[in-house]
Order: sequence, then structure tokens, then C-alpha cells
Amino acid sequence: MDTETRNFALIGLAGYVAPRHLKAIKETGNRLVAALDRTDSVGILDSYFPDAAFFVEFERFDRHLDKLRRDAHSESVDYVSICSPNYLHDSHIRFALRSRAHALCEKPLVLNPWNLDPLARLEQETGKQISTILQLRLHPAIVELKRKVEADKDRTRKDIDLTYITSRGKWYGFSWKGDEAKSGGIATNIGVHFFDMLQWVFGAPLANVVHISTPTRAAGYLELERARVRWFLSLEADDLPDQAEGLSTFRSITIDGKEVEFSGGFAELHTRSYEALLNGEGFGLEDARPSVETVHAIRNANAVGLVGEYHPMARRV
Repeated sequence: MDTETRNFALIGLAGYVAPRHLKAIKETGNRLVAALDRTDSVGILDSYFPDAAFFVEFERFDRHLDKLRRDAHSESVDYVSICSPNYLHDSHIRFALRSRAHALCEKPLVLNPWNLDPLARLEQETGKQISTILQLRLHPAIVELKRKVEADKDRTRKDIDLTYITSRGKWYGFSWKGDEAKSGGIATNIGVHFFDMLQWVFGAPLANVVHISTPTRAAGYLELERARVRWFLSLEADDLPDQAEGLSTFRSITIDGKEVEFSGGFAELHTRSYEALLNGEGFGLEDARPSVETVHAIRNANAVGLVGEYHPMARRV
């Protein structure tokens, strides 16, 4: 295990996922020296890095990181963790590398596949690396599933049903997450990790058909080299099945009718992602490309049919 202490800066401190990054930075023995968010609701810092410099203006944050670097200060930033809204990821990654720091970006790395190649050129120009969080690849149950699939001599395609329902209130539609141009829509914002995981385990896509696409529901059919996947994503509480009574989130993956149990073990996956990154085993641009291409295709497809015709876990809409 790498024990060198690195300095991190973080963009998007007040967001939903930022506490997982703060926890991961702390648990891997590193430190947060600066953070940026346009809102100042960031009391979470007190639990992790109360001495970190905090900025609500990008220009002052930029100047601070630049000064630390030019002065060869002990707090000069090695990594910038990016938890900002999806449509800003590309810009903030560029900022990190031009600040002579590595970039670690939340999902999705970028919204459009054509943004990846210019970032690869920027890596070459700066000598800094771009990594992303693909935490399901580190989930023990998914790692074991991949091992079994690779060891299986039977090359017939598996039949997979993926259901992910995570209910959201009215606020969602008024936030950047409800704006497809900013979030990429539901398949990108809440589904990209699942599409990455499925392709990592079962191979490249051969067909990608969208059956429904609305701001709060999406469903379709994805044929992979070794699997036929029917998928359903929803933000609607009405879609939660009876077995999710009392819960706001329901995840299910069945393979040939058998449930894959992976509901637990999520709490530590960001810390494991940081450990992998710091040990030179993180996920880069080419790792992210397949899922970026898949969700981009879903976002730009014409919706046809009904969810209920294709997914047994979904109620008809």
C-alpha cells in the first residue's frame, strides 16, 4: 500500500457525493488543502479537514492553487477531485491538468465521447493523468461475477434484467440534474455505473435500443457479447416494488433468473477507488469510454414502445 501523503483540492464540496471523497481522502492518509463550491453550505469540512482553504469563487480558488504551485509550498496540490455537475467535468478536468495536478473525476467523466480524445492529448502535453470513479468494478460481488463469467466455457449469452429505482422529489427537476443538457439525463446521471459494469463483465455492445426515455424513467435493451440486457431506471417512488417497502432505493440484477446480491458493500467503494488510484491501478479515459459512448447513444435515441412490455419489475406507465 502506498503511504506517501498527497495534497488534494476538491471542486463541488457541497454536492451529494463530496462526503464520500472527503472520507476517502482521509482514510487513505492524505489531506485536503483547498476546496471550491459556489454555495457555502459546507460544514461537512469540520468532520474531515477543518483547516482546508475554502472558496466560493473559482477565480480565487484558481489563484490560490497557482500560488501554492509557484511558491513550491508544502500544500501544493497533487490531485484535484472533481464532484461538480456533470456538464462541468470536462472544463474542471482541464483546469486540474493545467494547474499541474492529476484529475480524479466523478461519473460520468464527460457527457460526449468526442470530449475524450482532446483530454488524452492534454494528458500527453502536461504529463498528468485523468482518472475516474468506476466503483462497481471494485465491488466484491461484481469482481466475483466477472471471474465466473471469464471462467465459464459456455459462451452462450446470459439473459439479464437490471432494475434501478431511486426515488427523487420535485426538487430534482428544478436542479441541474433535471436538465438533460447539464446532467445527460437519467441514463447518464444514475445509470452510467451500471452500463460500465455490465460491459466490463459481459463485453462490448452489439445492439442498443431505447424503449422509453422521459425525465424520470428510461428503459431499453442492450445486447452485449455475452449477455442480453433488459434495463429499467426510474426516479419515481411509484415504481418501487413491494419488496422495497419502507425504502427509497431498489437495485436488482438477475442473470438467467437468479438474483446477483450486491446491495451491500457500497460504503467503502470510494475509499477503495482512491487506494487503487494511489497504487497506480485507477481507471482512466479508455476505461470510461465504453460507458460514455453507451449513455450518449441512449440519450440521443428515439424512444419507442412501453417499459412494461420489456421489463417485468416495472409498472406500466
